[in-house]
Amino acid sequence: MARGRVLYDTNCAVCHGRNLEGQPDWQSAGSDGRLPAPPHDATGHTWHHSDADLTAYIALGGAEALAHMGVTFDSAMPGFGDVLSTQEIADILAYIKSHWPERERQVQAERSASDGR
Repeated sequence: MARGRVLYDTNCAVCHGRNLEGQPDWQSAGSDGRLPAPPHDATGHTWHHSDADLTAYIALGGAEALAHMGVTFDSAMPGFGDVLSTQEIADILAYIKSHWPERERQVQAERSASDGR
């Protein structure tokens, strides 16, 4: 967890908050048409996605990851694949998941298990 916390603080907290709280009014697009960074705690939607989807989103960035899924979306999320290794992304996700209640962890684990990638 310690490594995941350091990596999160270094790479993610500036947008998603030091306490995983996200940016204010994260469900409403800003003047640029982009959504603010969502929270990564149980109040957000991170736990709705499989590990494979989350890893792709972090590595490729939002717009490119969604484009691979056939979705056109102007996401403000940059890609970190040239900065973070797959293991470092997994460490960040483990840190984030450690803050979710059991129900959210279970739902997310089931989605990850059933994701055919």
